[in-house]
Amino acid sequence: MAQRARVLLLIPHPGGGGAERVTALLARNLSPGKYDLHLGWITRAQSAAERPPSSTRIYALNAPRVRAGAFRLLQLVRRLKPDLILSGMFHLNFLVLLLRPLFPRRTRVLVRQNGTASSALTSDGLPAYTRFLYRALYRRADRVICQTQAMADDLTHAFGIAEDRLIVLPNPVDFEEIRDCVEPMSAPWSGPGPHLLAVGRLSREKGFDLLLQALALTRIQFPGADLVLAGTGPEDAALRAQCSELHLETAVCFKGHVSSPWSYFPDAALLVLPSRHEGLPNALLEAAAAGLPIVALPASGGVAGLLRNQPGVWLAPEISAQALAASLLAALRTLQPGQRFAHAFVEPFRIDRAIQAYEHLIDETLHAVIPEKQQ
Repeated sequence: MAQRARVLLLIPHPGGGGAERVTALLARNLSPGKYDLHLGWITRAQSAAERPPSSTRIYALNAPRVRAGAFRLLQLVRRLKPDLILSGMFHLNFLVLLLRPLFPRRTRVLVRQNGTASSALTSDGLPAYTRFLYRALYRRADRVICQTQAMADDLTHAFGIAEDRLIVLPNPVDFEEIRDCVEPMSAPWSGPGPHLLAVGRLSREKGFDLLLQALALTRIQFPGADLVLAGTGPEDAALRAQCSELHLETAVCFKGHVSSPWSYFPDAALLVLPSRHEGLPNALLEAAAAGLPIVALPASGGVAGLLRNQPGVWLAPEISAQALAASLLAALRTLQPGQRFAHAFVEPFRIDRAIQAYEHLIDETLHAVIPEKQQ
C-alpha cells in the first residue's frame, strides 16, 4: 500500500468561527486512507472544541497569541516533517509563510484566505504593514485558497498575487448534520416573533450595530420582532450598550459562542447577514442549507453575486441600517410563518463535493515541482 501523505492542518485555536469550522470539517472528512492527518492550534483553547476523529492527532501549542507561537510551530513542523501544511486564517498564514524557509524542503504550503483583504485593510484598522505582508508573504504559498472569485480577484488587483497561485474552492457544509437538527438547543425566543437570527464574531466588520438600528426600525411595524445574536467578540459591551440606548434590552438575546448555530434554525423566521464586508461566511451557507430565508447586506462581490435575484433572499441595495431595515420589512411582509426555501445556490458547497475539491488540490500540490525561488 502506498504511503499516506502527512498533512498538518493549522488553526489559531479551536472553537472559533467559520475558518475554524472549515478546518474541523476537513479534519473529519479528508480521507484517512490517503492522508496521515494532524491538527495543530497555536493559542490556548477559548472554548470547547469539536473533537476530530481519533485518526487525527492533535497538537496544542498553547502560545499566548499567534505571533508568539513561532518557535513552537517551527519545532512542531521540523519534528513532524509534514508533506503539506494547510493554514486557515490570514494572521496565521503570515506566520506560516514567514517561517517557510525554515521548514523541511519538501513541505508544501497551502493557505486559505478567509476574507476580502482590501476591505479588511480599509475598514478594520489593521496595521499599515499588513498590506506589505500580503504582498511579500502570500507569494511563498504553493496555492492560496479563496472562497469566491471576487476574493481571488481582490488579491490579484490589490496585492499583485499571480492568478495561477490562486484557486477558488467551496467551503464544505455538512447538509445532513444541519438538516437532521429538528429540535432547538434551547428556547431563546419567548415572544410572538417574528424571530430573527444573526451569527458571527461581534466585531465592527460584521455590522451588528447596523442590525440593531435596523431592528429598532423594524419593530415600529413588527413590535414582536426579536433577535438572537450568536457570537463573541470585542464589540460585545458596545452592542449591549446600544441595545439599552435603543430600548431593545428585551428584544435582543446575546447567546455568546454557539458551536452549532443550526440548533436555532427551526424557530428562526430568517437569518440576517448585516456585515459591512465579508468573504463568504459559513453561517450564511449553513442557513441556506437549512432553507432559511435570508436578509443580507451586499458585504462583498462574492456575497452579492451568490445571493442576487435568488428566491427567498432579500439583498439590500447598499450597506446601511436603513437599507437593511427596508429589506427586513420587505421579507417579513412576504414570508409565511415557518416558510423555507430550496436554495439551489448552496448545492456546490455540499461536503462531499467540497472535500473532493480539497483532496484534488492537495494531491495536485503534493505532486507539483517546487520552483527554486520557493525552496
